[in-house]
Amino acid sequence: MTPRPPREPISISTLTGQLLSLGVVPGGVLLVHTSFSRVAPVEKGPLGLIEALLTALGPQGTLVMPSMSDDDDTPFDRATTPCLAMGVVADTFRTLPGVLRNDSPHAFGALGPHAPAITADQPMGLPHAPQSPVGRCHDLDAQILLLGVDHDADTTLHLAEAVAGVRYRAAKHFHYYREGIPTRHDYLETDHCCERFTLVNDWLESEGAQRRAQVGHALARLAPSRTIVRLATAHLRRDETLFLHPPGTDPECDAARESLASAT
Repeated sequence: MTPRPPREPISISTLTGQLLSLGVVPGGVLLVHTSFSRVAPVEKGPLGLIEALLTALGPQGTLVMPSMSDDDDTPFDRATTPCLAMGVVADTFRTLPGVLRNDSPHAFGALGPHAPAITADQPMGLPHAPQSPVGRCHDLDAQILLLGVDHDADTTLHLAEAVAGVRYRAAKHFHYYREGIPTRHDYLETDHCCERFTLVNDWLESEGAQRRAQVGHALARLAPSRTIVRLATAHLRRDETLFLHPPGTDPECDAARESLASAT
């Protein structure tokens, strides 16, 4: 078999044009989830993609990325704790000058005029509540950009679960510094495998609320946070187990179903 020739790097200017053509709003708030390996190769690597995102948003725009801790058993330090599980772009973004990161193991990073409000303190043990960064992005009418990933990576759908009041929970913990002392915090989190979050694709597209196009070498999806939450919340209020696999299909979803027996 003849080897496939290497793909040509996409220039930053081309990426910027693709983002604007997709519908990224200059001056808006943009929450991005991405798999760089699917977008790449691009000029200047992860930094080039970040530059294109910031250029598309312009100086009045605010760029937001997940910045959660990789290790629940190591106390979180917003200045040094990596977020490699969120991808190389998110982990690169958190280190850039001017990027703010909230002081929580469920952190997000943000750069732009709305960054201080988005990264303000959030309640302990409520990763995606309305008072969290993802909730504040929703309040600011953010757009959600999925680059090379689907809605199973979309944290805004956890916000919809919180708004809808779903009752399934999983026992979780993390460590943080409390007055300089490493401290464990135990809590209950809305959690499951998230694969069925992709149901939102059909709901969004039935309303013409999601745009798809190529950005770099990846498929990109763009949709309004408020529309995602509105549609998902309406469906969850009719069936709170909608995002869970049928019983016996997935251990995480089975655990979520079992937790409903003790839910109040």
